[in-house]
Amino acid sequence: MLKRKSGPLVVLEDGTVLLDDAHPGAEKAREALAGFAELVKRPGTMHTYRMTPLSVWNAASQGKPAEEILDCLEANARYGVPGAAAGRVKQWLSRYGELELTSIEDGMLLLSGPAARLREITDECIASWGAARAADGIAVPGDRRGDLKRELLRMGMPVVDHAGYREGEALRIGLRGELPSGKPFRLRDYQLQAVERFCRDGVQGEGGSGVIVLPCGAGKTVVGAAALARLGCATLILTSGTTSVRQWRRELVEKTTIAEDDIGEYTGENKQVRPVTIASYQIMGRRGSGGHMDLFSRRDWGLIIYDEVHLLPAPVFRLTAELQATRRLGLTATLVREDGRAEDVFSLIGPKLFELPWKALEREGWIAAVSCREVRVPLPEEDGETYDGAGARAQLRLAGENPRKAEAVRRLLERHPGKPALVIGQYLRQLSSLGRELEAPVLSGSTPPEEREELYSRFNSGSLPVLVVSKVANFAIDMPDAAVAIQVSGSYGSRQEEAQRIGRLLRPKEDNRAYFYTVVTDGTKETEFALKRQLFMIEQGYTYEIAEKGSL
Repeated sequence: MLKRKSGPLVVLEDGTVLLDDAHPGAEKAREALAGFAELVKRPGTMHTYRMTPLSVWNAASQGKPAEEILDCLEANARYGVPGAAAGRVKQWLSRYGELELTSIEDGMLLLSGPAARLREITDECIASWGAARAADGIAVPGDRRGDLKRELLRMGMPVVDHAGYREGEALRIGLRGELPSGKPFRLRDYQLQAVERFCRDGVQGEGGSGVIVLPCGAGKTVVGAAALARLGCATLILTSGTTSVRQWRRELVEKTTIAEDDIGEYTGENKQVRPVTIASYQIMGRRGSGGHMDLFSRRDWGLIIYDEVHLLPAPVFRLTAELQATRRLGLTATLVREDGRAEDVFSLIGPKLFELPWKALEREGWIAAVSCREVRVPLPEEDGETYDGAGARAQLRLAGENPRKAEAVRRLLERHPGKPALVIGQYLRQLSSLGRELEAPVLSGSTPPEEREELYSRFNSGSLPVLVVSKVANFAIDMPDAAVAIQVSGSYGSRQEEAQRIGRLLRPKEDNRAYFYTVVTDGTKETEFALKRQLFMIEQGYTYEIAEKGSL
C-alpha cells in the first residue's frame, strides 16, 4: 500500500498529475508544475495536468534537469512518484541535447549524437533531406535545417541547434538612458534576463533562437527592442496588425537611438523596406499576386522578431523553415496554440528560453492584480425551444448573443463608475446593439486605422469611458488605463483568447487593480466552453468567482 503524505499532487503512471486546488500548498505547487506540465481540465477542485515530451523539453531548454522536476513532484506528491512516471520524465529529458546540429564546410551541416539514436533515423528520411550518412553523423544541406528539426521533433528527437547564424546587415542602435519625456529608462531585471537568455549565441546552443513568454503589460516589446539593440543588425518585425505596427514604431523611437528614417512600416497602406521593417501577419499571409513573402529576402536581416508568436499563420511557418540561419525571437503571453502547432514553434522559432509566472510579476507590482468573475445569465424562455432544436454552432451563437447579457453589462459597468472599461465580444450584431444601448462607439476589424487610433487616444485620455471592441482587442493594442473588461462572447474554448483579453488590463495602474468579467448563458454549451477558456489563467494561479446575474 502506498504511504500517504499531505502533498497537493497525485502523480499517475502515465504522466498525468492531479492538483488538489483546496490544499494549502496548491498555489506554490501550481506555479512549479506550470513549468513542465500543461493544465488540461479542472473538474471541481481536482485540476488535471499532463506532462508531455514537449512540455518537458521546454523545461529543459530553460535549464531544468530531470532531478529538479522529479524533486518537485516528490516533494508535493501525496502518494509518491510512480516509477513509470519518473521513468518517462527521465527518458524524455535524456532525449533533449542528444542530437546536435553544427556547421561544417561548403554550406553543409552535421547532425551528430549517439550512434544508436542516429540509426533510428531511416534512410528514407535522410534521403528526403538530401542528406547522407557520414562517419561522425549525418551530413545535411544547410537549406534543409528547418525541415530536419521539425521532422525529428515529430519523431521524438529534439535537436539542439549549434549551427550558428548570419550576422546580417549592421545597424547602429542602442537603448536610451532617458526617454524623450525626461524620465530615466532602464530594463527591468526580468527583461534583462530575457534578453541575456536570447542573446547567448554560442553558449550551449541557447542563444539566437527561441521564445520569450511574458504576460501582456510586462514589456515584451521592450525585450524585443533591447535584443535588436544588443545585436545591432537589420531586423524584420512581424506583428498582429497595423495598430501594433505603429505601436512598435513608437516604442523603438522612444526607447532606442534608432533614426526614424531607419524604420519602415510594411502594411496595406505603406510598403517601406528599411533597416528595421515592421510588417503585419495579415499582409505576409496574403495569397496570390498580393503576397509579400519576398519581404523575408528583401534585405540581409540579422534578426526576425515574431511578435504574438502564438498567432503565427501557416504560410509564415513554411517560410520560417527556410530561415534557420537568421536569428529568430518569438514573443508571446502564452505558448498555447489551439491549432496544435506548438511543436512547429519549438522546432522552427526555437524553444522556450524565458518565462515568468503572471502571479510572480503581480506580486512585484509590475502588472495589475486582476479579479476574474464569471457571470451566468438565463436564456430567455422564448429562445429555449429554438436552442434545443439547433445545431452545435447555432446553439453557441444563440447563447453568445443572449439579449439578457445587455442588462448584466450595464449593471457591471455601474459597479465601477469612472473606471475605463472595455466591452469585448465575437459577434458584430451583438456589439452594435450594445454600442447603441451603452451610447459607446464600436471598434471592429472594419474600422479604418485612423479612426482606431482616434478611439484609442480618446480612451487613453479618459474622454471615452467605455469602448465596445470586437476580436481586434485580442491582439497587441496599448490601452494602459483599461481597468474593467466585460467579455460577452468569444471563440469557442480558446485559452489563448481569454489570456489576451485579460492581458488588456494588466498595465500597472494607480491602485494596480483591474476587473475581468465573462458573461455566459447558464445551462448552455457556452458554460462548457468558458471552463476551457479559463484553463491557461487557472494554470497561472488565477481564480474565477461564479456569480448569477442576481448576485452581481
